[in-house]
Amino acid sequence: MLQFLYEIFPYALAFTAPILITAIGGLLSERSGVVNIGLEGLMIIGSFAGAITLWAITKNAQPGDPVTIWMILAGLLASVVAGGLFSLLHAYASISLNANQIISGTAINMLAAALALFLSELITGSERLAVVTGVARVDVPGLSKIPFIGELFFTKTYFTTYMVLAIVFVVWFVLMKKPFGLRLRACGEYPQAAESMGINVIRMRYIGVFLSGCFAGLGGGILVLTYNGEFTGAVNGLGFLALATLIFGQWKPWKVVGASFFFGFMRTMSTMARVNDGLKSLGLPQELYKALPYFLTLVALVIFSKNTVGPKALGETFDSGKR
Repeated sequence: MLQFLYEIFPYALAFTAPILITAIGGLLSERSGVVNIGLEGLMIIGSFAGAITLWAITKNAQPGDPVTIWMILAGLLASVVAGGLFSLLHAYASISLNANQIISGTAINMLAAALALFLSELITGSERLAVVTGVARVDVPGLSKIPFIGELFFTKTYFTTYMVLAIVFVVWFVLMKKPFGLRLRACGEYPQAAESMGINVIRMRYIGVFLSGCFAGLGGGILVLTYNGEFTGAVNGLGFLALATLIFGQWKPWKVVGASFFFGFMRTMSTMARVNDGLKSLGLPQELYKALPYFLTLVALVIFSKNTVGPKALGETFDSGKR
């Protein structure tokens, strides 16, 4: 059992990272009062931006030329910027035009996939874009030698996993401990009261949606530059899984971390069922493992939805008296 845990845990951390950072992005948007079901589309845009940036940097490289950390960071930065800018479409429709936020998010998902595939075909001549060399899995020097903990958390891991955890900590600190976070949460709870105290609700909601796009784009970039290794115009439903994680985590940062790891672990089980001897020995159909993360998502939502209460003004349009 312990050996099985050693084998699967590093992969679970890798699968968790893009789900977690995307869910944290959704958290910021929805805490400000704007529903963002466009996380899937924002991840697609981010994955495309990361893949095309690395392709552009390395297309003239000679065989054997190394891909440096700066090239990887450039790809991730492109993912962040692309996701943030694309999310402004949702912000404008939902906040400035008072459009239905669900329909706007759905449009983002549909537009993102079509646009990314079109641009990939236009620029590279193919709708599929392979990332020849992405983020390498490494053992953290020193820490990987710690008994038990080192094997689980610091062996065969991506640096992006720890980058995500650092971002989560910063988001928690700012959201829960700083005036900016208080203002953002107030806009999602009592926007009229927030405006009466001098808070620009429109601006705060724009910031929340923009940050959600940045983090969802980063999630897509991490996905394509780590274990996925290829842009295909889809992120296999991870954006929707991040949204379920957000609800399951009750819009609270550390609960979202736990929920993300749960779904990441389940997704790891479904992916490794073909190659792991322990899972293969159970003799269960491969289709069962593939369906497991999504089935458990439904079960978790059914069980916990009665006690799950989101921000009070979530999804409600806001008309400023200052307009």
